[in-house]
Parts: sequence; structure tokens; C-alpha cells
Amino acid sequence: MATDDGLDDAILSRLDSYLDAEGLAAVWFARPNGFAWLTGGDNVVDRTADRGVAAAGYDGEAVTVVTDSIEAGRLADEQLPAGVAVESFPWHARTLGAHLAAESPRPAAADIAVEGFGSVDASRLRQPLTDAGVERYRSLGETVAGAVEAVCRDCAPDDTEREVAADLRGRLAAAGVETPVALVGSQRRAQRYRHYTPTEERLGGYALVSVTASCGGLYASCTRTVAFDPPAWLHERHRAAARVEASALAATRREGLAGGTAGDVFEAIRTAYESVGHDGEWREHHQGGAAGYAGREWIATPESDEPVRLPMAYAWNPTVQGAKSEDTVLVTDDGFEVLTATGDWPTVEASAVGANVTLARPAVLEL
Repeated sequence: MATDDGLDDAILSRLDSYLDAEGLAAVWFARPNGFAWLTGGDNVVDRTADRGVAAAGYDGEAVTVVTDSIEAGRLADEQLPAGVAVESFPWHARTLGAHLAAESPRPAAADIAVEGFGSVDASRLRQPLTDAGVERYRSLGETVAGAVEAVCRDCAPDDTEREVAADLRGRLAAAGVETPVALVGSQRRAQRYRHYTPTEERLGGYALVSVTASCGGLYASCTRTVAFDPPAWLHERHRAAARVEASALAATRREGLAGGTAGDVFEAIRTAYESVGHDGEWREHHQGGAAGYAGREWIATPESDEPVRLPMAYAWNPTVQGAKSEDTVLVTDDGFEVLTATGDWPTVEASAVGANVTLARPAVLEL
């Protein structure tokens, strides 16, 4: 739910608790995902930088954005809710960090290095998702899935991986969505590599198209498989990967309700691989984890103690050599909602290993 000034009151309440618990007067977010989480705006000019051109801070009373004189007007006009105050300093006078160090209430914390400030674990604060975040996620997920599925339907065996990736990036850019990860694996390379970064190789008998895309600070990931003349083993491996993904989702809900960890979910994933006849495949690629204001807020490992929070988006991405199953799914106390879905792609029923859960997962589209 948004406040009268356009901010998410659930986020402000979470920050109130954080300030009280840590004994802080203010907390600041200059990294793009933290800035977007708090304000809904974009503080990025240089996409290669790990911090934006502005910081958003909260002092228990109000949200304030600090930036230099180059960016202040644009951010106020185009990126921020009307109720957010913008303070600027001459671009030539000091850096963003130096301005925060000089002007912020103390004690304070930030998600970038600022002299005299503590550090904040912004990822933990961003979990679980708020209701407003879920609504924006639904829109992003449908847009991302729609672009991936359209590209898959329009591609052909003679297309190169790079041509397909460029088509995907272009469609998403036209919709205002950034694409930090766009992978296209041809029949030969999808079997050899788990991260099939695009090359000039032609697709051949089938292709995997995977994406992680971002808008408004949120990240959505999904994979689709399109086949023209697929190898005989593709459908079996795809179904196996889908069952592992369903098992991961079922374990996520179970551990979220029980107060479990990412390591607990990982153990269920490892068991699922063994059950579907592909023991050890988990060693070849990470299995995914929590999604939200990062491609992965965390990635599950055998020893991970990250708490499983609900409601939260999860993007599990199990692979079985040459096959992959992946969507961004909202997991709640009550069940599962696939966020990267259009309702216009064939599905296969995938039963979770060790749980009475069956989920519809994307099937191989044969053209």
C-alpha cells in the first residue's frame, strides 16, 4: 500500500524497525536496487557503475534524495514520487559520499562506503516482498515472458544465437526493460555450456533462450525451449529439469512456513536430481534462489543459512545437460504464482519429489 506521498508504507515501517533496532538516525541507499526499492525510481546513468548518481535516505520521518546539480531536476521531474524532497550540491564541489558524510544525521548507515557510516545489508531488508512490490512484479513478469516467447516463436534453425539475443534485447528495451542477461544456446552449445552466451553459431535442431531482465529495480528470470528437429533425449531431460524445479518450489514453501534456510531447499534439490535419474547434475550449475531487487537476492548452496521468506519471488533454474527449466515464481503461505507467464505457452505437469505438489511448467515448444 502506498502512502499519500507515493511511497510504500510497508517499506517505511520496515525501515522504522531497522533504525530502532540498530540505533540509527538515518539509512541511505545509493546502489540502484536499493534506491529503486525505496523510491520506485532509477538513479542510474552509467550502467557499468555499482552505484547510482543519487542516494535515497530515510530518517524515520521522511525520504530524501541527495544528488548533484546535474541530476536533481531530472530525478525530481521524472523518477521520484511528488512527496520526495530532492537536495542537491554543486557537481564540482564534492562527491556523493562526501556530501552524505557531511550532511546526514548521525549515526547513519549506507549501502556504499561513507566515512563514519555503518553498512546496511540491504538484501535482508528487501525481503520479503511488499504488496506493492508484488503488483509491479506481475507486470514485469508478464512483459518479460511475452518477449521471450515471441522471440522463440519467431526464430528459425538458421538464425544465429546473437541474432536471437539481439531481437530479445530490442523487444524488451522497447518496453522499457533492461536486459543484463540474455543467453541463447544452440543445439550444440546448450549441451556443452550452462551459460550459453550468444555467438555466431546457428541454432540448429533446438535452442534454449534464457533472460534476466529488470525494470523499476525488480528482476525477472525465465527460460524457454524451442525445438525444430530436437534430439531424442530432449523431452526426457526437460521433464527431469521441470520436476527438479517443482521440487525446489515445493521445498521453498515448506521451508518458508517452517523457518528453514536456503541450505534446506538445496538438499531437496539434490535429492530431486537423484530421484529423476540425474544425480550430480547440480554440480554443473548453480540452482538459483530468491529473486527480487537483484537477479538473485541469494543463491542457494549446501551450507547456505539465508532464511527462506514468504511472500517472496524465487527463480530456481535447474539444468540437465542440454535442458533447463526456469521461471520467476511468487511463493506465499498459500501456494505458487508464476510471475513470468503469459498463459500462451504449452505446459507439462511436473510432480515434486517428496511432496504432494504438482505444478504446470513450460514445455518444449515444437515448431
